[in-house]
Amino acid sequence: MQLIADYFPLFLFFVAFKWQGIYIATAVAIAASVAQIVWFYWRGKVSAVHWISFAIIVIFGGLTLLLQDDTFIKWKPTVLYALLGSVLAAGKLAFRRDLLALLLKNLTLPASVWTRLTWSWVGFFALMAIANWYVAFHFSTDAWVNFKVWGSMGLLLLFALAQGVVLARYVSEPTP
Repeated sequence: MQLIADYFPLFLFFVAFKWQGIYIATAVAIAASVAQIVWFYWRGKVSAVHWISFAIIVIFGGLTLLLQDDTFIKWKPTVLYALLGSVLAAGKLAFRRDLLALLLKNLTLPASVWTRLTWSWVGFFALMAIANWYVAFHFSTDAWVNFKVWGSMGLLLLFALAQGVVLARYVSEPTP
């Protein structure tokens, strides 16, 4: 259920784009993001990532609709990935904290593993930001939407699964 709620605006964006084009899809994504925030707020589970994503879709989506220029919505994922990676890097460099440890507080890992995990996510977000920028501005809008929905989601899933495999050796079974 969480996965559906997390990707609700993205799926509606995709359907609306295929049905009516980029501007209707952008409006639908903004409306779905409002509904998503309300849903998470009602459930008491609005994360910082949800707020950041919401702010970026409202700003970049709003500019897209206001100026009738799809360039802004195409920048949205690049900005989001860059911001998420920057926050993780700043947490490590400026505050000597692995912010992922706060998000995954039920997971106990050695400090060196948290550091590797943090830097691997920083690198992943940097690569995703570059990939989105490249596809957005070197391919058609249709190709970009397909990449944004299926490519980036697939890459995120593969990367998270790979991280899970690496982390599995550090997780111990609770003793009965």
